[in-house]
Amino acid sequence: MKIDLFSNIYELCIKLAKHPKAPLFLAINSFIESIFWPIPPDVMLAPMCLARPKRSLYYAGLAVITSVLGAVCGYYLGYFIYDPYIADLIEWLGYESSMQTVREWFTLEYGILMIFIGAFTPVPYKVIAITTGVVAAESMASTGSTGMLTILNFVLVSLVGRGLRFYLEAVIIMLGGERMEHAIRRYIDYIGWACVILVVAYIGYEMMTP
Repeated sequence: MKIDLFSNIYELCIKLAKHPKAPLFLAINSFIESIFWPIPPDVMLAPMCLARPKRSLYYAGLAVITSVLGAVCGYYLGYFIYDPYIADLIEWLGYESSMQTVREWFTLEYGILMIFIGAFTPVPYKVIAITTGVVAAESMASTGSTGMLTILNFVLVSLVGRGLRFYLEAVIIMLGGERMEHAIRRYIDYIGWACVILVVAYIGYEMMTP
């Protein structure tokens, strides 16, 4: 049932990308995706850039700003009211195991890298945003400081990660047209997961190095 619902939402987002008010829908989708929504901004961003290449950079910037604003809300939801309300939502969406994995990486003091991973790769950004807030709150309660996981650091790293992802897509489609749009849709997740593997390999190397 949930899978069918998400599939229908995915198709709806593709249709909305062709609507005259597509930029508004892109902004809304990007904002709520960073909090709870299952459909990533790329689903709308790619066809919008293809339809109006000269507006590609504008669409990418819109997606970046609204996505990060939504992530700020996610951060504060995790910081102030994660348990029990947000925890139940995470469980319903099926992100509970992903969030636990992210929390384990955060405890190894690689929080900034995890924020970048969530912003740039297919790892659900909402999980990163909420987890950052949760871990920051736990750190504040136990040590009196959020450490590196301040809201300012979170926003700056998110802007870099989201910016790289969305502007890269926009520029490639703007220059390459429909063929590149299809290529991005097919390979963007592979590129993202390759980045995750590289970061994990780096962390593993650092942990093993005396």
